[in-house]
Amino acid sequence: MHLVRYQSPAGRPVVGVRTGDTVAPVEGIASMAELLRLPLADLQTAVAKTGTAVPVEGLTWLPPIDGRGEVWCAGVTYERSRGARMEESTEQSVYDKVYTADRPELFQKAPAWRVVTDGEPVGIRVDSGHDVPEPELAVVANSHGEIVGYTICNDMSSRSIEGVNPLYVPQAKLFAGGCALATGIRPVWEVADPKDLAIDITISRDGDEVFTGTTSTAKLVRELPDLIDVLFVPNDFPDGVILATGTGIVPEFAFALREGDVIRISIDQLGTLTNTVATGREPFAFLAAQNSEEKR
Repeated sequence: MHLVRYQSPAGRPVVGVRTGDTVAPVEGIASMAELLRLPLADLQTAVAKTGTAVPVEGLTWLPPIDGRGEVWCAGVTYERSRGARMEESTEQSVYDKVYTADRPELFQKAPAWRVVTDGEPVGIRVDSGHDVPEPELAVVANSHGEIVGYTICNDMSSRSIEGVNPLYVPQAKLFAGGCALATGIRPVWEVADPKDLAIDITISRDGDEVFTGTTSTAKLVRELPDLIDVLFVPNDFPDGVILATGTGIVPEFAFALREGDVIRISIDQLGTLTNTVATGREPFAFLAAQNSEEKR
């Protein structure tokens, strides 16, 4: 099962439970934010109470985050990520140090209204020139700091901007279309070992595969509860938070995304996330134009 958001025939967002080819609304829950305010035990009870299931065919899926929800990211949590950051950077030592430091690198990626989902475009900056996707396991935590589920994140990144100076990380990471989440959250009670999941990515260009990669969350050097604990020390997340846990797949330095590339990420037990690359702000004007509560 997956916890999802989709549009009703009337155009309003609905929180539902998707099982196979059907989805059923969660009774008495109007938003994902409302669901993520609940303690884990109450959340599990809430999603067990669903209405009439309908076929998923033809439904419009929405990102699995809304309200005051936020997406954050952890960086340099895989050995491959450390190597790639050092390769591109003029300040290599900072990445080597943070890989083994007690304190992880954490940064805010996007508020709920900036997030795109499966089938929507992801963005690259017009002033970058060297951009890559970062396929990541994302941990979903409720407002109480409990891990309640997992999903897939594409943490889009500008290698050229970050490579000039690590202080440019916010510009390399925060931009229109820079954060994509899969449509579904797999509940924590259905994933036996989140540190034993295969992650795969395929990038296609004009119908041909131009990059493939694979890794496993077993290579993640941080413990997932520890990352959430550090995130919650200075912050409240009243509508929950999703933390992408870093990438173990980075293309060789010669590779860069182009407009029209199709990125497909899959993680065992969680599903897939597919997006097509677009350039600049304009393709994402719809995110700013629509009311996050009523339409997304």
